[in-house]
Amino acid sequence: MRLIYILAIRISYNNKYIIPNNRPLIIVSNHQGAYDIPPIFWIFRKHWPKFIAKKELGKGIPSVSYNLKKSGSALIDRKNRYQSIEEIVRLGKLIHKTNTAAAIFPEGTRSKTGKMRKFKTAGIKSLIEQAPNALIVPFAINGNYKIESNGMFPLNIGTKVEYTVLEPIEPSDFESIESMVETCQNRIQEIIDKQY
Repeated sequence: MRLIYILAIRISYNNKYIIPNNRPLIIVSNHQGAYDIPPIFWIFRKHWPKFIAKKELGKGIPSVSYNLKKSGSALIDRKNRYQSIEEIVRLGKLIHKTNTAAAIFPEGTRSKTGKMRKFKTAGIKSLIEQAPNALIVPFAINGNYKIESNGMFPLNIGTKVEYTVLEPIEPSDFESIESMVETCQNRIQEIIDKQY
């Protein structure tokens, strides 16, 4: 993340919550590009975050690909539902056993405009089934899509990006996974709307 300061990119981190490290975390975030991953690694570094990511990211991206492969992250084939579920279940068991974190982008794909797509519930549900004591941590990413609006090269200069940790959520406070995921999305949307 420090390397992109060369491009005069202004970064701000917002976190006013103490996140416990004695239970698994499921970090639920909107998705705007490849630069979403390093700040999550950094902000939640004490929780050793692992990601649910498309398998294509497991090769070709310096540092990111290596960490995805070696950290225990779930690299999924979006064309193979069985393999995807199997990987997510494996990740859920891992974070439950080790009290670490899993990060998921429930939009399914990145937004090239910053506008969020509807969050999907299946991945989060599979994680919670394997790690029932997990705490949900919504995470808002705003501005990353501007860095890569021309693709990976050239990157844009002078962009402002903000990363915000939102109030953690207890899944047991909700009647359904669907209502909990909708709450996550609404809270993230509120942050993005304020910052535009």
